[in-house]
This record gives sequence, structure tokens and C-alpha cells, in this order.
Amino acid sequence: MAAIARWCLRHRLAAVLIWLIALGGAATAAGFAGSAYSNDYEVPGTESGRAGELLQEGFTDLGGDTDTVVWHTEGPTVRATDVERTMTRTLAAIEALPGVGDVTGPYGAAGNGQVSADSRTAYATITFDHRADEIPQEQAQAVVDTAKEAASDGLQVELGGTAVALTEAPALHLSEAIGVVVAALVLFLAFGSLAASLLPVATALVSVGTAYAGIVLLGHVMTVADFAPMLGMLIGLGVGIDYALFIVTRHRTGLRRGLSVPEAAQNAVVTTGRAVVFAGATVCVALLGMLVLRLGFLNGVAIAASLTVVLTVAASVTLLPALLSFIGMRALSRRERRQLAEHGPQPERTTGFAARWSAFVERHPKLLGAVAAAVMAVLALPTLGLHLGTSDQGNNPATATTRQAYDLLADGFGPGVNGPLTIAAHLDGADDRLALDGLPGVLRDTDGVASVSPVTYNSSGDTAFVTVVPESAPQSQRTSELVDRLRDDVLPPVQDHTSLQVHVGGVTASYDDFAEIIIGKLPLFVGVVIGLGCLLLLLAFRSLAIPLKAAVMNVAAVAASFGVVVAVFQWGWGSELLGLGSAGPIEPFLPVIMVSVLFGLSMDYQVFLVGRMYEEWLETGDNRRSVRVGLAETGRVINSAAVIMISVFLAFVLSGDRVIAMFGIALAAAVALDAFVLRTLLVPALMHMLGGANWWLPAPLDRLLPRISIEPPDRTAPRAGIPGERADDQDRLVTQRIH
Repeated sequence: MAAIARWCLRHRLAAVLIWLIALGGAATAAGFAGSAYSNDYEVPGTESGRAGELLQEGFTDLGGDTDTVVWHTEGPTVRATDVERTMTRTLAAIEALPGVGDVTGPYGAAGNGQVSADSRTAYATITFDHRADEIPQEQAQAVVDTAKEAASDGLQVELGGTAVALTEAPALHLSEAIGVVVAALVLFLAFGSLAASLLPVATALVSVGTAYAGIVLLGHVMTVADFAPMLGMLIGLGVGIDYALFIVTRHRTGLRRGLSVPEAAQNAVVTTGRAVVFAGATVCVALLGMLVLRLGFLNGVAIAASLTVVLTVAASVTLLPALLSFIGMRALSRRERRQLAEHGPQPERTTGFAARWSAFVERHPKLLGAVAAAVMAVLALPTLGLHLGTSDQGNNPATATTRQAYDLLADGFGPGVNGPLTIAAHLDGADDRLALDGLPGVLRDTDGVASVSPVTYNSSGDTAFVTVVPESAPQSQRTSELVDRLRDDVLPPVQDHTSLQVHVGGVTASYDDFAEIIIGKLPLFVGVVIGLGCLLLLLAFRSLAIPLKAAVMNVAAVAASFGVVVAVFQWGWGSELLGLGSAGPIEPFLPVIMVSVLFGLSMDYQVFLVGRMYEEWLETGDNRRSVRVGLAETGRVINSAAVIMISVFLAFVLSGDRVIAMFGIALAAAVALDAFVLRTLLVPALMHMLGGANWWLPAPLDRLLPRISIEPPDRTAPRAGIPGERADDQDRLVTQRIH
């Protein structure tokens, strides 16, 4: 680390230019290549996956995205002459738009069943030439604008579908901008120096911008989920600003101790920079743990997020010291520079609330530990009711046209029309066709089925499908039960004594299959992530208790943050007020991604807090002092870092994307609980109660483990006392150092 720091300081202009060239080059390449993300979360090998494959192979004309135009009138019926004339003209104009392959309305023979029973609501089906992820936003916007022109005082027109949803995505990254501004404000309040407060933000923006462009290019060589760039930006801004904050804080400490600018910057990278590298490695290990699930689109998410973390760490230990060299003594506030000039270097003393809080925890570890544990347990309770499933456009904000179209269809045609099931079949002979022709009659008599379409065969007659509309909504547990009933009870007798292969697909079926796979692999995944994290901490702190406590704390942070997510998104506590739409189930892939990210972020604070305690333990052998000093000296910077990270994460709630909002709230809750309840309350309380057992390691294991140092002690200045420390403690320390 020292060699890297020296090179970046001696060649500071080159270091900055290398990063700017990397950012510009990656952005240019990404601009020319364009994005190639995927929103297909279907898992090959599941029954819903096989149904999709059958339809894709047998019906090549079903490849385009299908959206809907819904209109509703409170006055005359939708069959009134003026309404029919207006909508017929509108649908014809939509069909003539670029990218639109076909429009099927309710006013012809092909539109049977597209008018509600009360004749107040009707809909038309729009089939695009391409899938949703291949449709330019301009084409989807043209369809929305054309349809909306037909609306009047007595006629409501709304649109739904995946392509239409493209037009509701936020055009500007306001959420990122708000998060960055709040982070810069917190840094300015913490440092009192504009130059010092801007450097962490600038470092994070350069690294995250480079990573964002890299993720765009990554999408061309592997499957990358459409939310991966936003997730990478969310994680990157949070950890990037935090990592730079820790290094700048150590740099400023060195300047106040009388070090020159190059010496202080090099010392910051050699000490705190090593902790940053270790913390970043733990985040990447946790993220890459998703690879054990062997799910294609999650592999892309893991690598994309890890790429972002790697680049933020690299920028923190290379670009940041170069920038610190450029601003010189302006890393200190004017008041600090004036005091340094008038009085010279002064010993660092930990005073204020952080020192008082550390002493308070030392005096009342059992009481405070019990309070912290109770808080975490209460917040984790909603996690017991976690329901994984599909959130759809019915969960969008009430003002969105997709949400209003969803509600109009549900009110007019029943909730199941928004999530029909598709039964796909492969036929081989007349017996199979005869059995399939009788299937609609069997399905109509099945409990939970609202309507069934006739059998549709492809041109070769070897593939067919039947559309089943459930009585319940796509998110309803009743719909999931219907899927199980069809697969276990209804369809097997139809296939008996034939070679007919029948599979149930559709939105609910595919999400149920995916959730089942995730739940089945989750224990292995969590075990791998916890095991690797504990191994890293075991190597770093040479203790059994520290990794075990970290594992328990991380599980507590994950459970409590998921409790918050369940309360907000699944129970709907404040979701409409926050503009996050109505209550609904939690996305099946969210637990996996969140466990990875939260375990990684939790390890960050563990490393910085316990690393300082471990340093003090190695010097003094006094557990009480080690815990008190470690908490007092890192508490303020950890709290500042937490406020920054929480601000960045909560800003992403404004993104307009439900999945990203889930990530934002879950991460913000986890960081808040981790920093303000676990690391500054429960962890030090437990360490005070355990005493010297915190640092125990069996002798045979001690001989086997390699010795690594996360953050070597800072030898640049004599150590100052801690408020509340007894004089005999200080005398004993001096004696120990002499001997």
C-alpha cells in the first residue's frame, strides 16, 4: 500500500488523468454499444420455463410485447356511437405507428369478450413487433400520446403493459443527485472544509461512473438484469463516499499532528486504506456468493455490483491521495489551519459525545445490550410473515397510467385478467389432440377459474395453448394455489394414456417457480456467505468470538431490515404516501441480493470498529480500554458515514422503481440499525461482558493461520488520553511500552 500511495502522490496528475481517461473511455464505449439488459427472470428447467420455451418454439409470431389500451366511461356505454367512433379512430392511428404490429379492439369479431359485463369498460390489445426490452422508448411514448388524445371529460383512457411502463421511468437521475448533495452537506458539516468535503464525492462519482459504463458493456457478454446498473450505483455511491470519508478523516488527523501533506496522505492510505481494501473485499465476497445459486441473471447482478465495489476501492486508494495532494492544507478548515499555525501540532484527544457514550456503554453493558437486542427482535418480527411473489403494475403509484389501467381491468373483468395463466402443450398424434380439445371443459369446472379460452394450435399442429383467467389477482395466494391444483390434480388425468406434454406458465406460475428455487437454495447461499465472512474476520482478528458475534449481528441486521421492508411494501405501511404504490409481495430475488449486500455492508463497520479495538488490544492487553477507546475513536466517523450512506440509499426511493425503492429502504434501514444499534451499542456491550474471551484463539489454530494486518497502528504521534481513563491506567501503559 505504501508503494501505491507514494506513486500516486509523486505522479498525482498522471493518477488523476488515468482515472478520467478510464471514465471517458468507458462512457464512450458504452454510448456506442448501447445497453443490452434483460428483464427475463424465468429459470430454465422449471415447468413455467418449459411452457415458455414451448410457446417460443411453436409460435414465432408471439414474440412481440403485448400491451393494452383500456377505456372507461361513467355516462354512456363504451358501445355508444361517439365513444365507438373515437376509439376506433384512435386504435387505427395506433396501429399505423412505427413498431406496432397489430391492434385487436372490441368492436370487431376478433374482440369478443373485450367489453365488460356492464359495458362501461373495454380494452384493446396492442402487439408490438419486438419484445419490450427491444422497443425504443420513443415508440412506446408515441402509443401512449396517441391513446391519451382520445380522453375527454366523459372518457377515461389508460394504458398498461411492459412497453408502456418504459414511459414511466424517471428521465433524470434526481434520486442520485439528491443523495450526492445530502452526502456533500454532511461531509461539509463534519470537516468544515469545502475542499475536503468534495473529494469523497468526486472520488465516488468517478469510480461509480466508470463502473456504470462498465456494466453497460458487461450486458453484451453475459445476462445482466435491468436493475443491475441502478443497484450498482446505489451500492457504489454509498460505499465509495464512505471509504473516501475514512481515508480523508485519517489524512486530516495526520495534518493536525504536524505531518506534511504527502506524509499524511501516505499514512492514511497505508493505515485506513488497508482497512478499506479489506472491507471492500468482504463486500465483494458477499456479493459473489450469489454465484453459488447458479442463476443466470443473478450472476450478472453479482459481477456488476462487485465491479462497482472494486472500482470504488481502487479509486479510494489511488485517485483520492492524488486529489488530497492537490488541495494541500485546505483539507483542514480555516480554524484548524489557524490553530495549527499558532499553537503547532496538538495531541489528539477524543472528547465530546462519542467519548461520553463510550464510557456510558462501559458502565451499563447488560442493560444497554438487552435494549438493543429487544429493538432488533421487534423490528425483525414482520420478517416471519415474508411473502415472496410477483409485484406487478397493480403495485405502481396510484397516479401512473399503468396502475389505473390495471385497476380498470380488474374492476371491469375481474382481478385475474391482469395475470392469466398459460397452459402450453406439445402434441404427437390424434390421441393427444383429442385429449387437448376436451381440456377447456375440464378447466372451466375447476375451482378458482373465471374463464378459459379455446385451444389455439400453431400452423404445424404440434404445439397449442389455452389461456386460463383466474378468479383472483396474480399476487393472491389463491392464484398460487390454483397453479398447484392445475399441476397436481387437473392436468395429470388429461395426460394419462397419451404422449401429451402439458405445462402451466404465466406470470404467477413463473414467479412461484422462481421463489421455490430461491427458497430451496437460500440455506446454502447464506451458509456460504456467513462462512466466508467469518473466515476473513478470523484471519484478520485471530479470534473465535469476533467472527461469531459478527455473524449473529449480520443476521440480526438482515432480519430487522427485512422486517422494515415487509411492513412498508408487503403490509403497505406508508407505501402510498411515499409514492411506492400499493401493498404487495416481495420480489423473489430480493432476499438473495439483499443478504449479499447487507452482509457486505455490515462487515464494513465491523472492520473499522473492531479493527481499532484490536489495535488497542495488541498494544495494551486491556479489553475494557480496547473497547472503550475503539468505540470512542471510531464512533463519530462511523456515525457520519452511516448518515451519508442512509441519505444516499433513501434518495433512491425517489427513483420511481419499486425494486430499487425496496433496495433503498432495506439498505438504509440496515445501515441505520447496524451503525446506531449494533456497532455502537450491542457489539461493545457484548465485548465488555465477554472480557478477554473476545480475543481467545486456540493455540493450534493460532499456529496454522497466516498473519495479516488490516490496519497497522498509526505511529505518527504519541497517543493521548481518553476522557474517563484513570491515571494508573496511563502509567501502566507507559510501563508496558518501556518493557
